[in-house]
Amino acid sequence: MPAELPTQIQLSLKQARRVALAAQAFNGRQAPTTIKSSHVMQLIERLGVLQIDSVNALVRSHYLPLYSRLGNYPQKLLDQAAWSQGRQRKLFEYWGHEASLLPVELYPLMRWRMQRASQGEGIYQQLAKFGREEQATIARVLQAVRDQGPLGAGSLSTRQERAGPWWDWSAEKHALEWLFAAGEVTVSGRRGFERLYDLPERVLPFSILNHPPISEADAQRGLLLRAITALGVGTEKDIRDYFRQDPAPAKARLAELLEERAIEPVQVQGWKQPAYVLPGLKVPRKVTASALLSPFDSLIWERARTERLFDFHYRLEIYTPAHKRVYGYYVLPFLHHERIAARIDLRAERAAGRLAVHAVHEEEPGLDEEGMHALAANLRQLADWLGLRDVLINCQRASAARLRVAFLAQGSRHL
Repeated sequence: MPAELPTQIQLSLKQARRVALAAQAFNGRQAPTTIKSSHVMQLIERLGVLQIDSVNALVRSHYLPLYSRLGNYPQKLLDQAAWSQGRQRKLFEYWGHEASLLPVELYPLMRWRMQRASQGEGIYQQLAKFGREEQATIARVLQAVRDQGPLGAGSLSTRQERAGPWWDWSAEKHALEWLFAAGEVTVSGRRGFERLYDLPERVLPFSILNHPPISEADAQRGLLLRAITALGVGTEKDIRDYFRQDPAPAKARLAELLEERAIEPVQVQGWKQPAYVLPGLKVPRKVTASALLSPFDSLIWERARTERLFDFHYRLEIYTPAHKRVYGYYVLPFLHHERIAARIDLRAERAAGRLAVHAVHEEEPGLDEEGMHALAANLRQLADWLGLRDVLINCQRASAARLRVAFLAQGSRHL
């Protein structure tokens, strides 16, 4: 007989929102002078994964989630954890939620994914085809990494023609990406934003590489538990999306966790699908965080969940033609007092030493005076963290006029 399931918990939408925000560490910032590498690592371990993206309109996206939660932290602390050598190396790059930085402790939980990739499963079809047909090139590139690593794709390329746009990779780049997906190489460091690849044994701790094998089912369960911890509350799709797991095995693993009572079912007000939490759920009385969010922040990855939690419809417009954009090129949601209360189109104009605010879009019912002052303070602090002297409000909307008033009231420099 299956174990009797626990009585289902009922959560209001406000409670679910608070649970999610607390799980994502939006519960207070450290004073800048106290932020150490241990604080950065504790936060990354709590989140489980930081998504990497190449767009540098403001700052590389993997730096922003830490800033949104910690405030003015030194970016070098993340660089050391991600790409230094020896004991300071605490993170590795892999396909977690897209291209990601993950704590090295999760490496054994990713080995099954690497094994599948080596068989052409779970990776882009173009890359799988290359793996089947170009083993000689892959072997040549792997030997070059053994002999010369760490190496970037550019230093190995034998192509003569000029590279085209987007995914027009050289054969060597294809080989390195296949080897990376299969776990035969890992990212040792970066030169600018170019990956430098090396053998895992020259980059990652011996104890991690020699961890006893974890079965595919156990690894999938481990990742789902990590996801629920980071999300606080989520549906089956929300949870599996966190580490991009496939639907069928994720459903089976969740059912096993439920039967083991490692997770508990909950019903969230207004949600059509059942949701899940860890046992012993605690709901904060309130969450007063105020923060600008990266477009790639784990709080808002799953767009349908973002709409269910915050009634906030969010889509990236980076690759949308300019004349078709509704909100702007690089738009950061503004979290304030349990709401996503506005979205701000921002750009770091480094040569001019200023943070440019190209648009301010308030969400209904808008920002009150206190909220607008909080937004002004967040923009000023962001500029300071990025080393930008000025804030330029380059927008004629009524919201921007109110933002200027807030800056003036605070005596904060803006243009």
